[in-house]
Amino acid sequence: MNILFDYTADLITKNSDFTKEQIFPNLETPTQDKGDVALPCFKFSKEMHLAPNVIAQNLAEHLTDENLLKIESVGGYLNFTFKPEFIAKTLMENLLINQADIDKKFGMQDKKVLIEHTSINPNASPHIGRARNALIGDSLVRVFKFLGWKTDVHYFVNDVGKQIAMLVYATKDKPNVTFEDLLQIYIDVNEESKTNPEIEKSVFELLHKFESGDSETISQFNKVVSICIKGQTAIFDELDIKWDKFDYESRYIHEHITDKVLDELKKSPKLFEDENGRLVLDQRGEDIGIDEPMLVVTRQDKTSLYALRDICYSIDKANSGADRNIIILGEDQKVYFQQISAAMRLLGAKPAEVVNYSFVLLPEGKMSTRQGRVVLLADFMKEAREKANAIVTEKRGESDIEKAQIIGYGALKYSILKCSPEKNVLFDWKNALNFNGDSSLYSQYNYARIQSILGKADCDYKNADYSLLTTNEEISLIKQLYNFTNMLCTTYKNLNPSFIANYVFNLTTKFSQFYSTQNILNLTDIELKKARLNLIAKTAIAIKNSLYLLGIDVLNQL
Repeated sequence: MNILFDYTADLITKNSDFTKEQIFPNLETPTQDKGDVALPCFKFSKEMHLAPNVIAQNLAEHLTDENLLKIESVGGYLNFTFKPEFIAKTLMENLLINQADIDKKFGMQDKKVLIEHTSINPNASPHIGRARNALIGDSLVRVFKFLGWKTDVHYFVNDVGKQIAMLVYATKDKPNVTFEDLLQIYIDVNEESKTNPEIEKSVFELLHKFESGDSETISQFNKVVSICIKGQTAIFDELDIKWDKFDYESRYIHEHITDKVLDELKKSPKLFEDENGRLVLDQRGEDIGIDEPMLVVTRQDKTSLYALRDICYSIDKANSGADRNIIILGEDQKVYFQQISAAMRLLGAKPAEVVNYSFVLLPEGKMSTRQGRVVLLADFMKEAREKANAIVTEKRGESDIEKAQIIGYGALKYSILKCSPEKNVLFDWKNALNFNGDSSLYSQYNYARIQSILGKADCDYKNADYSLLTTNEEISLIKQLYNFTNMLCTTYKNLNPSFIANYVFNLTTKFSQFYSTQNILNLTDIELKKARLNLIAKTAIAIKNSLYLLGIDVLNQL
């Protein structure tokens, strides 16, 4: 709850015939030069048979409070400006910026969320475009944890399908295949298959053996998939992105779960056999973004396709007992997910909440593993370390790989997460590693600056008189600090980490403006020094926790 809104709503209801339920939901935060709280009176005009400006003016004439600096009626709005000492004391004493305080406030410890993210086909090293899935998913996991939720993070391993079968075929005579070899092997065999139909035939024979339960073929598939999953998770582990459970697509075949779900679908008149002998789900009439939505669930021989196995997996997640069930998917899978969701509803299961994201583009367009036109995440991470280390070396006179990794990986994550998921990311290293722009380095640098100031403090600033913080820069910084909880709740509600990045950039900017105009360590007024030291100490906590929610570490010095 916004404490200034609460105070304003109480003030109005004590001095008018309005109820708090009428006032509180309509309060707004105006632009900075229009006060601290605003009440638009347009909603009340029809019921009261009065013009909005008349309602606002009548209220303004009857409202008084010792903590008000002024109250104005402007264009149907009632604008409240409070005394700065009241704002500073009230907001600073009611900050919620620590996880323990957030837990206590919201009481979500008995809640559980299942989040599925990443699920890259295990046929090669991940590229930077698909890594956006993992970065969004990991940030949302952190948000839920910060709010006290128990998290269950899943990775759906697509260990069945043509891509894996092609790798099995291509590596059958290669005894020492490494994870780093797989991408080029896949590109080569995919290219060769375009002119050699025997490869396609052999690949489908392998698939048939695998799905039929042939133990030797299963072992070959498992070997390739294991190499890839270990390689992929090692890369993500370096970014501190982890999973609780790996769910394998093949389980739904080998444990005959696909057969059971197919039997349930057969009870519906929507399932029919097409002219090719495949079983197809007619989804016309559903809210799906194509004219003739048909979901093919089996091949001609009635063996399952990926869609049927995905339905099985999605039902498993829906029945997991989690209070919320979330999946991160690329925008290219939006229609497909609508089809899976429609199939689940037909079977009486609740679909997951979906976060769709757009792409990280190369100059020549979208990345493609098949064509080999990718920027591998591992290579991108290496470049991040090298560029960040050049900055560290220039600033400190010596190389520091550990710091460079924190800075570089932070730049990578922030630059992607600051973009709302539905928008494309255009990555630019110059902006990503800018000390003075919308970057993680900007926040990391100012966090380190605060630590330096606090390290030189010659007084105990834990208990401070916040009413001494009355300058415009102090009040602006305090308001942004207080908005930490609102930012967290907005991110949680919208499942959009870009709100976090926007918040920490604004917070850091307001700190920088405060620092450039207000003295701290050289103050002769000890009580004011304590208050300002306390203020920047809390700012550091909010910066650190905001960056944590994005999966980014801080440094005490650069």
